[in-house]
Amino acid sequence: MPETPTAKRPIIVIKKKSGHGGHHGGAWKVAYADFVTAMMALFIVLWLMNSSKQLQVAVGGYFKDPTGTAKKVGSNQTGSGENFTLTRDNMPKLKEELQKVVRQISNFDRLKNQIEMTITAEGLRIELLESSAGTFFESGSPALNSDGKELLAALAQELGKLPNHVSIEGHTDAKPYTVNPNYGNWELSADRANTARRLMQSDGLRLDQVSQVRGYADQKLRVLSNPMDPSNRRISLIVQYVTKDEDEEEKVPMPESKPAPGTPSS
Repeated sequence: MPETPTAKRPIIVIKKKSGHGGHHGGAWKVAYADFVTAMMALFIVLWLMNSSKQLQVAVGGYFKDPTGTAKKVGSNQTGSGENFTLTRDNMPKLKEELQKVVRQISNFDRLKNQIEMTITAEGLRIELLESSAGTFFESGSPALNSDGKELLAALAQELGKLPNHVSIEGHTDAKPYTVNPNYGNWELSADRANTARRLMQSDGLRLDQVSQVRGYADQKLRVLSNPMDPSNRRISLIVQYVTKDEDEEEKVPMPESKPAPGTPSS
């Protein structure tokens, strides 16, 4: 019986692909981009947590109103806190920020009872109260001492970032000033206010930011029941409210005049 020829078996070739290819070759790039984006967001959050209140309000305002047309907060703000407008709504935030600044001065523990910040109808009032031995000024003199210079310089650096105007007042107690017959409490109160103005303008306040410098002598006592109380001698800084932003004022067009009935048109 003849032998049956052996059937040919198919040849199978196995090819191995080396490296990353196919549809998943660029997947790592997407994951890396997500990681970088997440890290950037983290660093922005950490930066904002350590920034000033003014800057936090500015950044928050941008996301609420990117065009900056609602309250002029957001796109019009700069990193240093400029153009942060003090209104009745955000004034407590400024007070809190200034209190943090004041706590950083050298002799805060000794001076803390001589510094007052209150909300008034005019704006934020910051008062530097004198003691019987003199706290911020040399006794009976318009010259600032080292504590007064340090405190006013620190306040000027913060207030100079605001567009709000600042008025400065000088006050004395009712004790007559007897050093010079031609120099009294009126002159002393005005000179102390001007001394504060000069220092603050050299350390942060803009030249056009101070709206008024007033010397009241003993006409506006802090302690009415005791005109001789040392705390009646004080300097007051008033950060005034901005009642209406000029950029937001609507221009009302003048109505066109119509010719009276029977008047021929030209």
